[in-house]
Amino acid sequence: MARILVVEDSSAVRAFIRAALEGVPELFDAAADDVEVVEASSGFDAMRLLPRGNYDLVITDINMPDINGLELVRFMRENEHYRTVCTILISTQCSARDRARGMALGANAFLAKPFTAEGLHQAITAIIGAPRATRSQVQSMANSEGSQ
Repeated sequence: MARILVVEDSSAVRAFIRAALEGVPELFDAAADDVEVVEASSGFDAMRLLPRGNYDLVITDINMPDINGLELVRFMRENEHYRTVCTILISTQCSARDRARGMALGANAFLAKPFTAEGLHQAITAIIGAPRATRSQVQSMANSEGSQ
C-alpha cells in the first residue's frame, strides 16, 4: 500500500492532488484500492499525522499558517523516522532562490503552482524508488517540469 500525505491549506488544491493521485495507482506500483491519501490542512496537522503512519510521499505547500512547508521538510530531514520519506514542495513562489532554498532543506522535487496532474505524475515517477544517491539528478528533472 502506498501512503501519501498531502499538506495544503487550500481544500480545492488538496482535492485536485487527491484526484490526481488516486487516478493513477500505477505511479506507486499499487492496485487502485492500495493508494491511501491522507490530508492535512496545515504543517501543524502534518506533524500530528506523521507519527500515525508510514508515508511513502509527502506533498506540501510552502505558504501555510503555523508551520510552513519549508519548516516541515526541515523537521522531516532532521528526524530519523522521516528522513527518507520523499517530499515534493509546491508553491506559487517559484523563483530560482525559492527552489534552491527548498532543495537545500532536503525536498526531492519542487512544483510551481499552478501545476498539472501530469506534472505531478512526472515528479512522482522521477523520485519514487530513486536511490538517494541519484535523487539530486532527479530533482533537476522535476524542477524543470515545475517551471513549465
